[in-house]
Amino acid sequence: MTLVALAVSGLLMALPASANETVAPAGPVANTVMTPGYARAVAQMAYAWGWPLVNLQTRRMMYEQVPTIGLLGPTPVAPVNQLAMLSDYIDPDIRIVAHPNQDVVYGFGALALDKAPVILQVPDFGERFWMFELADQRTDSFAQVAKIYGTQPGFYLIVGPDWKGEKPAGVEAVLRSPTNTGVVIPRVFMADTAQDREAVQPLLNQIAMYPLSTFDGKIKTIDWKHLPRLPLPKAATDKPAGETRWVTPERFFAQLKRVLAEVPPLPGEESLYAQFRALIAAGEANPAIAKVLQDSAQQSEKDIVDPLFYLSRNGVRIANGWNRPFNNAAFGTDYLTRLAIAKSNIFENHARETTYLFREEDGDGQRLSGERSYTLTFPAGQTPPVSGFWSLTLYDPLHFFAANEIKRYSTGTKNKDLKYNADGSLTLYIQHQRPTEDKVGNWLPAPQGEFALTLRAYGPSDALIKGDWAPPPLVPGPQHH
Repeated sequence: MTLVALAVSGLLMALPASANETVAPAGPVANTVMTPGYARAVAQMAYAWGWPLVNLQTRRMMYEQVPTIGLLGPTPVAPVNQLAMLSDYIDPDIRIVAHPNQDVVYGFGALALDKAPVILQVPDFGERFWMFELADQRTDSFAQVAKIYGTQPGFYLIVGPDWKGEKPAGVEAVLRSPTNTGVVIPRVFMADTAQDREAVQPLLNQIAMYPLSTFDGKIKTIDWKHLPRLPLPKAATDKPAGETRWVTPERFFAQLKRVLAEVPPLPGEESLYAQFRALIAAGEANPAIAKVLQDSAQQSEKDIVDPLFYLSRNGVRIANGWNRPFNNAAFGTDYLTRLAIAKSNIFENHARETTYLFREEDGDGQRLSGERSYTLTFPAGQTPPVSGFWSLTLYDPLHFFAANEIKRYSTGTKNKDLKYNADGSLTLYIQHQRPTEDKVGNWLPAPQGEFALTLRAYGPSDALIKGDWAPPPLVPGPQHH
C-alpha cells in the first residue's frame, strides 16, 4: 500500500461511520463574538417568530392578576385555569381582543397547565351550533371540541406537555396541550332575537373550566348574567383606541428568553432556538448588542408587525378581490401567517372549523370607504356553503365595530329579517347612508371613513376549506360628496 493510500485509508477510518455520529453545534459556540449586523439580522427573525408567543405570555400574566371571576369594565375575566362567559353578543367597547364578531356568545379562559390540569365542562347543546377553541402558546389548535366533530357533552381534562396520570373516572377524554400556556375560547351561536337570547342562557350557564382538584363529577353552573364588578386598574379606565397592547418592544427580548425556556421547539426549530438564545446571551454580555436588540425590537414592530395589521395582507389572494388564510390555527412553521393573524385578528378557529375571508380594498386597490356605497350579491343558492352559519362583519380601521344608528355590526344567518330577491339571490347593502326602508333589513351600516369586511363561515364545506368557493365581487356604487 502506498503512503498516499495509507493516508487516505487513515482519514477514512477517522471519519464517523455515519452522518448521525456528527455532532455539530445547533447555533453559535458559547461566547462567540457577535457583530451588531449579525445580531440585527437574527433579532428581526426572533421578533417575527416570537411575537405571538410573547403576546400569549403577556395575556397569561394579566389573567394571573385576576382575583376572581367577574366583570372588568364590559369584559368578563377569570383567574388562570378558569374561564368567564358573556351572556350576550360582545360589547362594542371591549378592546381586549380585536376583530370580534356578534354572531356568537364568547367566553375566554387563560391556561396555566404547569400549575394544574383543568376540567372543561361541555353542555349538551342539542342542535345549536357551537365550538370551543383550544389553542396553545403558538396559537395553534390542539384539540377538536365542537359540534362539527360530534363532541359529546361531558367533562374533558386539559393537561400540559409534562402531565402524567390516568384519565379520571367520569371524564370523556384527556386533551393534551404541547405548551403549558394557552387559551380556551367557547363560541356559541345565538340568533339575534329575544327568544334565542333567553333560550341560550341555561346552556351558557353550564360552560365552565376549573382545576382538576375541584372536580367532583357534578356539573357546576354559573349565572353569567350576574357577575361581580371588579375594580378597573388605573391604566384601563380610559378606553384604548385600538386593541390592548400585549407586546411591548422594550420588554420583548426579556420575555422571549422566558418563552424559549418554557415552550419546547417544534421538530426542526432547535437551531432557531439556539440562534435566539445566543443572541440574548450576547445582549446580556455586551451593552452594544443590548442596544441593537432594543433598536431592532422597535424597528421590527414598525417594519414587520405593523404592516401585517391590514387584512389585505393576511393569507392568500383569491378570486373577486378577497383574500384568506388556509392554515389558520394550524400554522406549524408558517411564521408569516401566524404573525399576521396574531396582529390583525388573533385566536382564529382551526381551518376545518371556520373560514375567514377578508376585503379591505375595492377593485382599484383603494380602501373601502363610506364615501361610496357597495353591494354584495350572492346568487340563488350560493351563500357560503356551511353546516353552521355565516356572517359578514364590518370593522373600523382599528378592527372594532363602527358605531351606527341601528347598532348593527354584522349580518348573516343570525338575522331573520334578510330579504331575498325574486330570483332567490341575496343582496347586502354596505353604505353609510340609510337606504330606503325596503332595504334596511339587508343594510350593513358603514362609517363615513375607511372600513374593512370579514366574511366568516362556521362549519365550512370542503369547497370552502379547499378554496373552490369564493365570495362574489363587491360592487361599488357612485361616490358620495
